[in-house]
Amino acid sequence: MKRIKCKLLIFTVLFSATIAFAQDDTKEKEMMDESEQEKSKVQEYTPSKLLKEGQWDIKFFNGLYTQTKQTDGGSNAQDIPRQNFFTNTTEIYTGVSENSRINIGLVFQVRANTYDGANAISVFSFEDNETDARSGLTTIAPSIRVQPFKNIGNFSFTSSLFLPVFKDVPNAPYLDKRSVFWETKIFYDKTFGGNKWQLFTEADLGFNFGENRQEADATQVNESERFANNSLAIPASIFLSYFPSSKSTIFINGQHNFFIGYDNPNDGGENFSQNYTALGFGGKYQLTNALNIELSYNKFVRGSNFQGLGQTFSLGLRAIL
Repeated sequence: MKRIKCKLLIFTVLFSATIAFAQDDTKEKEMMDESEQEKSKVQEYTPSKLLKEGQWDIKFFNGLYTQTKQTDGGSNAQDIPRQNFFTNTTEIYTGVSENSRINIGLVFQVRANTYDGANAISVFSFEDNETDARSGLTTIAPSIRVQPFKNIGNFSFTSSLFLPVFKDVPNAPYLDKRSVFWETKIFYDKTFGGNKWQLFTEADLGFNFGENRQEADATQVNESERFANNSLAIPASIFLSYFPSSKSTIFINGQHNFFIGYDNPNDGGENFSQNYTALGFGGKYQLTNALNIELSYNKFVRGSNFQGLGQTFSLGLRAIL
């Protein structure tokens, strides 16, 4: 009888232990599943990450740049009447490959600029005249995103060809570059610290095609909108993000840009090159399963050769469907 009781006791202990371990294992799996399910679009879909086949990515990004200072021909800051530049960039992409390595899309840009000391919010009147304000749809760009390496899902590039579509108005205030602009952006990000931190890097290469400034002046067109023709832009950016929760992130960022061009390269013209450094911060929040919002601020802290030293306030909405 004692042996039976002993065996029953041993069996009960072993059975209880087995149940306990099974429950712990189940809880651990449930926690892992919940963690995966709770991973928001903010965490998963960085600019490096491509869409799955049939998915859509729609981004509505607004930036207001305003400046009251500009450098001289060197790097000394000078006061100028306030100038304001609003840009709305709408990006629409979809996944077209089974392996999620190719996305195609279109990019549209609408701009509104005001000059001669107008206040910053004057751009939202969207006036268009030949003295101190311009606005309108300026560019349309077919675009492609590619993940070139199968085993590196957080490395990709986006290549776009921006085509100017706005009317050429001689002697009117500057609205946008008249050049055809080809731009390629290279993205890479690394998540670390228990998925709480992320380092994101971006390197761009853009070229502005078109006739140079002197040729433009000879044909009686808007010379100021051709200042960037036959030039190369090489900006590089870095972002450090922290995720307080699965649905939110805050970040700091920095960018340095080199702009290389010539006033009249055909005649051995004077070198027209600029560069600037900008620093900023911002945050993103997942509003719904499909929609997130982004707010950011950037300050141009230095520059050279008639570079503006203003600040940018940005608001973006992004839907991934």
